[in-house]
Amino acid sequence: MAVDSLDVDRLIAGILPSIRDLVHHVLVLLMLKEMHCFARVAARLSFSRAAADLGMSQPAMSQAITRLERAAGVRLFERTARDVRLTAEGRTLLPYAEQVIESVGAFAAESARLARPTIHLAYPPIVGALAARIVRRLAGRSPAIGVELRAAGRGAAVRALADGEVSAAILATPAPARFVTAARFHVTVDHLAVPAGHRLAARPKLAPDELAGQVVLTPGSRPWPGLPGRSRMVADDDFAAALDLVAAGAGLLPIPQLVARTIRRDDVRFVPLDAGDLRITYALAWSKERVTPELMALVQAVQDALWTR
Repeated sequence: MAVDSLDVDRLIAGILPSIRDLVHHVLVLLMLKEMHCFARVAARLSFSRAAADLGMSQPAMSQAITRLERAAGVRLFERTARDVRLTAEGRTLLPYAEQVIESVGAFAAESARLARPTIHLAYPPIVGALAARIVRRLAGRSPAIGVELRAAGRGAAVRALADGEVSAAILATPAPARFVTAARFHVTVDHLAVPAGHRLAARPKLAPDELAGQVVLTPGSRPWPGLPGRSRMVADDDFAAALDLVAAGAGLLPIPQLVARTIRRDDVRFVPLDAGDLRITYALAWSKERVTPELMALVQAVQDALWTR
């Protein structure tokens, strides 16, 4: 089929503007350095101050702005001997340049985060301060290791660890036998949570024998050694949820000072408890089938965090 030369000319004429537009947009998007210069001059309204901020010479700054103006096809600044002002076009384009700079920065930060090794750690909220120290330690090592934290009670943490959703978990002992444990530590239990209207709520300090005849809540199905009273097992070791039962009058709850210090409720009182060596023991647990160098670095970071404050 013959093609008329006039049709070819029309086809080329239709394609060329599209190509020119594409090249124009690509050139603008590739000029990230120039956009940084544009945003800085717009913020300082001074080529010399903007150049100093970015560690450039003033001529290099002027050349960068000129390149961007040519690529964009508009003037961005009005320059006089005394001042620098954004043109109407410059004011319109500035938010777009700032958005490009922000997006590129976010892209770089997120790609760096994704490229570094990451492990997932489940932990009970009561040891949140320790979990935060572990994250900081692993972020500060070289190469850095990212840690995704998941606050979880014992039951949820065990399930997540068994299913491979987390690399390790801080669990109250004894941990299930199928997991490896290390880095044991203790949290002293030295307070008793009682309902606000309870007869023991006004006492300055309690002795264990004063709990005789009381219902004592036991989170995590681990009896409190040496405490009298009738034990009522509470699912999981979620102290916040157990305090709801205390407020409802379902029982009294031995708790660590960490909980008493961080939780404030009008319907519960925290009374010091002289219970001797009463404590909860925690350990870092993981599956022996999923050992990695990052996991071993986590074990070391937990041990270091426990020894230093």
